[in-house]
Formats: sequence, structure tokens, C-alpha cells
Amino acid sequence: MYTIGIDLGGTNIVAAVVNEKYEIVAKAKTPTAMPRTPEEIFDDIAKVCRESMEEAGITIADIDSVGMGTPGTVNSQGIIEFANNLGFDHVPARQMLADRLGIDEVYIENDANCAALGEAYAGSGNGAKDFVAVTLGTGVGSGVIVEGKLVTGVNNAGGECGHMVIVVDGEECTCGRKGCWEAYASATALINQTKRAMQEYPDSVMHELAEKEGKVSGRTAFDAMRHGDIAGIKVVDQYVKYIACGLINIVNALQPEVICVGGGICNEGETLMRPLRRYVEAERYSVYSKIQTKIVKASLGNDAGIIGAAILKQAK
Repeated sequence: MYTIGIDLGGTNIVAAVVNEKYEIVAKAKTPTAMPRTPEEIFDDIAKVCRESMEEAGITIADIDSVGMGTPGTVNSQGIIEFANNLGFDHVPARQMLADRLGIDEVYIENDANCAALGEAYAGSGNGAKDFVAVTLGTGVGSGVIVEGKLVTGVNNAGGECGHMVIVVDGEECTCGRKGCWEAYASATALINQTKRAMQEYPDSVMHELAEKEGKVSGRTAFDAMRHGDIAGIKVVDQYVKYIACGLINIVNALQPEVICVGGGICNEGETLMRPLRRYVEAERYSVYSKIQTKIVKASLGNDAGIIGAAILKQAK
């Protein structure tokens, strides 16, 4: 039997047929084309599901379950309570998708949780049963898995590590709190930190690098660091410390087998991962334990959420 995984994003809708080895057999996609009504969007979700099955040479009778990852908050009934970038407000996603595909086994989950599942089962987690995935993007997304099951809490909103505070009364976060990990460790935060350093260091090579690229990006400080630029070195070192602070908190609280770190910043590879591991190893509470949490780079890229969505049934 096969499953279908769906990644509903603000830009594209992607559906894929996934086999029992967590491998993508066939894939189809279409633009989300916002703004549109939920009904129009779910018509297209069903369409790309059928297209992926056609590409795989199978029918709905060969599908054991369908799972979908979506931005926003999803409750236990499969209702997307709120997703601001999609304009969703209490959209009965599970029922709408089940009706359109003619299948009862439909599961809906937050997209960050789906990405965590995908990495845990088929990616850098290598089958770890206790696993945390962290994504450094516009914000800091995360998903927590304990004994192979998603930790979603009493209200399905659990696992939001990005909104634990690492600096009391610190930088304002988009969630309304101050000092959240997201406000210091996201790619957005890195760009803001780079811009402030550029103001402080008018002779920094970061000015030249940003001008060539046409903007200040998450690469600017790292590229400057590679040029031996003092300002770039300071920005990168401080940014890595911020990421490490959150990772150490996760290690101390949960002691997972593996934490994987993803997002565009991770294209820096070992330039980022090596110092991260050093900070975690130096400051974790379990410093004398023989078994330690592994800190690894995410490996599935954009397929993590699709594969994770496809295996939602077994992870619930």
C-alpha cells in the first residue's frame, strides 16, 4: 500500500505518493495562487493528489491514508483554526479533503511537525524515536517526537521551541513576547544583526558584499567572516551562540537521540555545525553521560514535510 503526503504552502501545493520505505514514488504540484477561497484551494489539493496517483500508475484504492502539512494551528479534529498567510479561519480541512478524495483516512498537521516526522523517519534522524527538528528560517520552526509520536500538547500547539525565551526582556518577537529564541536565531534575526554590525563598522567588507548581492542576506556575515572581516566574525560567532543556547535548552529538557537543524542557513554546512556542536558539548547538563544527543544537519530539504505528512497516520 501507498500513502499520499501533501505540503500546503503559501506559494505552492505539492502532493506525492510515498511507498512503505518512505520513498517518493511520484509527485505533482500547482501554484497556491492566493488569495483564494478554501474551497478553491482544496479543489486544487485534490487535483494534485489525483495527478500524483496517475503519475504513479495507481488509484485511490491503493492508498492507505492521506496526510497534509499546513501552516498555522491545527486541532485534533483536523480543523485549521488559523493560518494567516492562507487566510484560513476554522477551515474543516480533514473533512474537505476526505470528501474530495473519497477516503476516510485523512490526517492534518502543522507543517513544521510534518517536517520533523519526515527527518526522523526517513532523513537525518535515521529512525530515532526521540527526535527534535529545528528549522532556521523566517522564524524558528520546530517539531518534537518522543517514542516515535509527535508531541502536540493538550491543545495541539506543543513543540514550539522557537518561542522559549533565551533573553529576558530581550528583542521583541512576532509572537508578542520578548527575548524568544526566534528573535535571535532565525534567518531574519541574523539579517538584522548583520545590518546593525554594518552600521557600527562602516569599513566592514559586508557593505561591499551586500552591494554586490543587492541586499543584506543570511550569507553576508558568513561570507565576510571567510574574508577575515572582524565585524563578520563577531556577527557569526554571536549568532552561533544564540542558536546553541536554544539547542542546549532542548538537550537539557528532553535529551533526544538526535536534533536536526535545517533551513537555508544550514547551507553553510560544517562552518555552522562544527561550532554549534562545540558549544552544545561544552554547556549541556549531561556532560558526563556516555550517551549524548547528536546534532546533525537536516537532509531531506523540501521533501521532509511531504514524507512526514505521508506517515502521519502511524505517528498519531
